[in-house]
Amino acid sequence: MFKFSSFVFVLLAALIAGTVACSNANAAGIAVPAPVVDGNKAPQSGQQTAVVAGGCFWGIQAVFQHVKGVTSATSGYSGGEARTAQYEIVSTGETGHAESVKITYDPSQITYGELLRVFFSVAHDPTELNRQGPDDGTQYRSVIFYSNDDQKKIAEAYIAQLEKAKVFSRAIVTQVVPLKAFYPAEAYHQDYAKNHPGDMYIVFNDAPKVAHLREQLPNLYTGK
Repeated sequence: MFKFSSFVFVLLAALIAGTVACSNANAAGIAVPAPVVDGNKAPQSGQQTAVVAGGCFWGIQAVFQHVKGVTSATSGYSGGEARTAQYEIVSTGETGHAESVKITYDPSQITYGELLRVFFSVAHDPTELNRQGPDDGTQYRSVIFYSNDDQKKIAEAYIAQLEKAKVFSRAIVTQVVPLKAFYPAEAYHQDYAKNHPGDMYIVFNDAPKVAHLREQLPNLYTGK
């Protein structure tokens, strides 16, 4: 991902802001229906996890930190081996890892299907193959890493539902694969959007996603 905060970047960003910001805003702001196949909310509070990937983990983390029922969202890596779960190595695009986010949530407040609705509607563009916005490479691919059969069933059914309804103008390329492991990213990647709201990358690529969440799914948005 482009992580520049220099004056040069600001000048370049000003020139391309219209293209980049509009492109991402449109791609990450598609209204999608609620999943037909989903689990019921739990009768009492608890803790469950979901792991997804869809471009730079800064933006995915920022979105889910504003979703009701989510207690934490952690940036990290999934899909590769423990020894290569380091940013500089993952950035080569040759590790099998995707920049991912582990979402910890209360199943009495939000369902797995509702999390996927956020993922598909505002968090990223599921029709982009191995890229999101300005970021290019297999580490930016769209993936749902399921940890049990229920998650797999809900994810696959939801993708089929969205494809049948032709919600997107292009085919969904999101992978649905078993979660082998999740490795937290380096400390400086955690809460990046929250800690660097003025970073031009965040301003043009990630802040609009949170705005779309608030506008399109107000029942799932929290301003925390």
